[in-house]
Amino acid sequence: MVTLLLTLLGLSALYFIVMWSMDIIKNKGVEGEDSNPVVGFFIGLVTDFMDTLGIGSFAPTTLLAKVTGFIKNDRLLPGTLNIGHTVPVLIEAFLFIQSVQVDAVTLLSLIAAAVIGALVGGRIVTKLPEKKIQVTMGFALIITAALMFASKMGWLALLGANNTALHLTGIALIVGIVGNFIFGALMMAGVGLYAPCLAMVSLLGMDPKAAFPIMMGSCAALMAIGSPKFIKEGLYPRKGTIALAIGGVLGVIIGYQFITSLSLSSLMWLIIVVVIITGLDMLRKGLKKAA
Repeated sequence: MVTLLLTLLGLSALYFIVMWSMDIIKNKGVEGEDSNPVVGFFIGLVTDFMDTLGIGSFAPTTLLAKVTGFIKNDRLLPGTLNIGHTVPVLIEAFLFIQSVQVDAVTLLSLIAAAVIGALVGGRIVTKLPEKKIQVTMGFALIITAALMFASKMGWLALLGANNTALHLTGIALIVGIVGNFIFGALMMAGVGLYAPCLAMVSLLGMDPKAAFPIMMGSCAALMAIGSPKFIKEGLYPRKGTIALAIGGVLGVIIGYQFITSLSLSSLMWLIIVVVIITGLDMLRKGLKKAA
């Protein structure tokens, strides 16, 4: 079953790369809104390093994109996040699915649910105007910060302190499938899946470690299948996003090497504070435009 899953992920990766490459070749030399590739490379390096350690990459990327001016049009944020981080997250998925034990049926079911959710969510998000994207992202960032705070305080860890299960059955499996479907849909709006998935898996009685292959496998599959919607709509800066992906791949390689030894306590607190500020700022701008 794991071999089948890895094969499906490989096919998803191939589909994404072909779609992305065709769009880049088709629009080669076409002038349009773009972002600084050098800035994108370093943002990818930092955020996917943190992503490999379970912190997530969407909120930090949004933060750094706003601080550095990497993304000037907020409507391009969901596409940039999903397209730019797809290849790095695919690499994470291959690494963790092979190294962390979890029931294959549970893993495959939750990943499939996230992909279907992404396909539904992607069709909605790409039609939203900028002000609605800003409001959605603002709430998403604040929710993400709250979950990161809960994780930092050890509350999410406490949920799974005595959990040893590596599978879900019955009602728990249905709840997990529905939950990951929702998380997959929200992913297309820039809402990171990691923290809510970790909380859900822990609440359902599973070993929190099992969340890593579920989280990363879900994100890898849904991003590879869902991101081409943004590619077709042209809702991303091409050069900047390529650089983001290249830096992200390097970040994953470095992060995987140091995942068991690096302390990120102070960095986590800093990210939580600034993500809240960024989320409130996006809410302010989105609600102001709506008014």
